[in-house]
Amino acid sequence: MINYKQFLLVGTLASMMACSSNSDKPNADDKGERTSTAAKDTLSEEVTESPATDGNLANITLPDGFEISYYARNVVNARSMALGPDGTLYVGTRREGNVYALPDKNKDGKVDEVITLAKGLNMPNGVALRNGSLYVAEISRITRYDNIAENLKSVPKPVVVYDKLPTEEHHGWKYIAFGPDDKLYVPVGAPCNICLSEKPVYAAINRMNPDGSGFEVFASGVRNTVGFDWHPTTKELWFTDNGRDLMGDNMPPDELNKAPRKGMHFGYPFCHAGETLDPEFGKGKNCADYTAPVQKLNPHGGTLGMEFYTGSMFPANYKNQIFIAEHGSWNRTEKIGYRVSLYREDAQGKGSFVPFAAGWLQNGKEWGRPVDVEVMPDGSLLVSDDMNDAIYRITYTGKK
Repeated sequence: MINYKQFLLVGTLASMMACSSNSDKPNADDKGERTSTAAKDTLSEEVTESPATDGNLANITLPDGFEISYYARNVVNARSMALGPDGTLYVGTRREGNVYALPDKNKDGKVDEVITLAKGLNMPNGVALRNGSLYVAEISRITRYDNIAENLKSVPKPVVVYDKLPTEEHHGWKYIAFGPDDKLYVPVGAPCNICLSEKPVYAAINRMNPDGSGFEVFASGVRNTVGFDWHPTTKELWFTDNGRDLMGDNMPPDELNKAPRKGMHFGYPFCHAGETLDPEFGKGKNCADYTAPVQKLNPHGGTLGMEFYTGSMFPANYKNQIFIAEHGSWNRTEKIGYRVSLYREDAQGKGSFVPFAAGWLQNGKEWGRPVDVEVMPDGSLLVSDDMNDAIYRITYTGKK
């Protein structure tokens, strides 16, 4: 069996060979893509060893004054979350193919029940709400369930909003959300570890009107984002992005980016993290031509969901700062991530990136994998976990 270091060496040598033999204008394949000839990555979010069995929340370390508890359990493969006006939490999945509703009518900090709204869908990771309708993103289509809160036990037939998205599963699962412009933002990841596609829909954040019309590319050069949010005051879009694999343990880092306007390019596949040209696709390119990240994150950390903290439960220095879920790595000798982190900016705009909730990784073995975060009306923070099939609730009870 080939070990990790041998695997990485094979990928590096193949990459070097490709770099020396490709012409400036290589022939594209039948999909209009030039794909890396280096060793392939995997569907990285699926790769894990047998998990540790100790799911004791006492393993989770938090800053002083914070506590964590289970908001819901047995939410199989819990992924992206969206909160309804009545407090019902909607949760997508990837591997399981289900969409759930989690009501907490008595507001006691624990869900009343786990209701399965839909089954057998094609990686319905993304969920979003608008005017009482639940939007669900599968691989190649967006559907809408109208008046969902009144019909949790008798779900209406879904309306197809848009069905022309690519069908590739590789980085095809989506996080979706409505922006301040009332448009639905729908990313499409690169259908590969590293490749160059002639189709602008790939490696991009796209957007459309709520009825599916007006589809357009908003931001390019985005390898795979599974989390974004808009700044509460500036209304600028911020998003996480997963760096490419098979460039070593510490290259390249994941990214936290900001897109204040349409038409920006964030470097993929030519430049990584604003400073490193790709060994295959960076030939003749200049990183200065692309938008660099606001913050470099953990390399191969599996950075996914993010949200600005707009609540009032936590101390004032958390206001309008960003919580980020790190799903965890596969392409490293030593694992990294498996935590919730905090990106904070001071009054001068200087940023810091620090752990907030950690402990899902114990002695190199993970028992949980954070996916998404959601700020609740009471100011608590929810965290989804697709390995431990749970939603956690983080509260603050200390002195402000």
